[in-house]
Amino acid sequence: MSGETLYVFGILAVAIGLFVSDKIRLDIVAVLVILALAIGGILTPKEALSGFGDPVVVLIAALFIVGEGLFYTGIAFTMGDLIVRVAGNREMGLIVVLMVAVGGLSAFMSSTGAVAIFIPVAVRLAIKAGLAPARFLMPMAIGSLIGGMLTLIGTPPNLIVSGQLVKAGLAPFAFFDFTPIGLAILATAIVYMLTIGRHLLPASKPADAIRRDRRTLADLTSSYGADSHMIRVTVHPGSPLIGQTVVQAALRTKYGITVFAFERPGRVRTQVRPIHASTHFAVGDILYAVDSARAAPILATDQNVEILDFNGEQLNVAARDVGLADILLLPNSTLLGQTLTSSRFRQTYDLSVLAVARKGVPMVGSFANVPLDFGDALLVSGSWKQIRALRSQHKDFVVLSLPEELDDQALGRDHAPLALLVVAAMLGLMAFKIVPTVMAALLAAIAMVLLCCVPANRIYKAINWQSLVLIAGMLPMATALEKTGGLRLMVDTMMGLVGDGSPLLVMAALFLLTSALSQVISNTATTVLIAPVAFGIANLMGVAPQPLLMAVALSASSAFATPVASPVNTLVLGPGKYTFSDFVKVGLPLQALVMVVTLLVVPVFFPF
Repeated sequence: MSGETLYVFGILAVAIGLFVSDKIRLDIVAVLVILALAIGGILTPKEALSGFGDPVVVLIAALFIVGEGLFYTGIAFTMGDLIVRVAGNREMGLIVVLMVAVGGLSAFMSSTGAVAIFIPVAVRLAIKAGLAPARFLMPMAIGSLIGGMLTLIGTPPNLIVSGQLVKAGLAPFAFFDFTPIGLAILATAIVYMLTIGRHLLPASKPADAIRRDRRTLADLTSSYGADSHMIRVTVHPGSPLIGQTVVQAALRTKYGITVFAFERPGRVRTQVRPIHASTHFAVGDILYAVDSARAAPILATDQNVEILDFNGEQLNVAARDVGLADILLLPNSTLLGQTLTSSRFRQTYDLSVLAVARKGVPMVGSFANVPLDFGDALLVSGSWKQIRALRSQHKDFVVLSLPEELDDQALGRDHAPLALLVVAAMLGLMAFKIVPTVMAALLAAIAMVLLCCVPANRIYKAINWQSLVLIAGMLPMATALEKTGGLRLMVDTMMGLVGDGSPLLVMAALFLLTSALSQVISNTATTVLIAPVAFGIANLMGVAPQPLLMAVALSASSAFATPVASPVNTLVLGPGKYTFSDFVKVGLPLQALVMVVTLLVVPVFFPF
């Protein structure tokens, strides 16, 4: 072993030690690796810095922007709602659905791209469930890596081992040859995460640390007692309400009923819109209201409308476009002594008052003509833009609390169809290999900006720079190991250890070697190195090469144990606030399980 090889192994050992200790930020360690390789003369400055121009780094940066487009336009929230409908807010159910969804997507596109798309979804689901994002992001990353095992195009190692067969004049692996084995591994990983892995993940942060002491819409309506008075009202043909504005109808004055939103079919989807002073009622409108005076039966008779139930699901639907806030009247407020009617509150502020509480006690019955007093708290409703603007209001009232759903509101919701089109086009370009993957991601990122799906001032904020520096800093390590003969030394050592062992023993050794190398260098580079070795061993032993090559590909995709093992792991490192040891604790036992499944299942489908 040369001095240069020892030097590189020493740098690698120190880097891993620093990663595990968490004494220094991971991206700083990666920069120190670059400096050590360049100053030590192992790599030229150009080679040491080559990671910053690597297509993988550019790909990840572009996908961060694409993911921001999904967040800004509200698509991430919609996807999260769909997942919640399937799995509820239970941690175990959400883990399963996320792993399956991301795994299925990764079978046909880049695992990195699939994870980038789902990161904002997983973070939002965690916040809604009152859990730390760390509870979902690592399982999701694991699901995406295993998803790459499901098809021939799922990940580069699969294509590399298939190409090795073609080079030897043999039939390549078919598109779905990987599927049954990949499904067995995915099922094993899901069971592991639900039984063992879930308990090894970082503990959930207290809900108040995540929600920043803010209440939900349901909490706000409940605190004013309005939740039990909410109704929906369908406007039938012939109703006197048709053509009237909410001010003209004076439903609060006549019946003690406050209409704060209405549902009307739109061009793309049925929308729940906030009521404005100028809004005219139309046939078929479904009105969202608070019946504080319990006068709904009288309203139905007088106005030819139908009263419908109101439940939590309707509140969730309304929350996409309609918000609430809790405000308190100030001592010098011009509203003091006036009623909601005389002050023309709705016309002045373009907000609906759903409930009023005096000295902490909600008023019952109709409060439209009750004079307002200092210290009265009002539950108001309007568009999210109006609710957000209340923070700058300090003259007549002050905002007591804003609902946590405010953070979920997509300012670019109108551009959601364009964002979906961009993502679909990107996936098509990637799946059919019309352009290189990195070019497809760059095109999608630029399209997101040009089509206003991502504001220009949010581009650089959307990128997780720590992840990019970490990847760029560790990529040159593969070059250093290959340049100094370190990789070949590791392969030769493995061959000396297994000798003339059984095919199953050789398969296990190949799995361990590939897995170990994949923790510190690209799984693609690892497969390129190990695949010819596996094929040569199969020829020497007189066994079929397919099972050994399959084991190499599966092992290369089983890089769960370090945050630098795969761009997928690095992507979730920052948002999940994971440490190096978190990946080791969760990933190592799973890699052992995947090896066992591989040794048991691969020979069944591909006998020696």
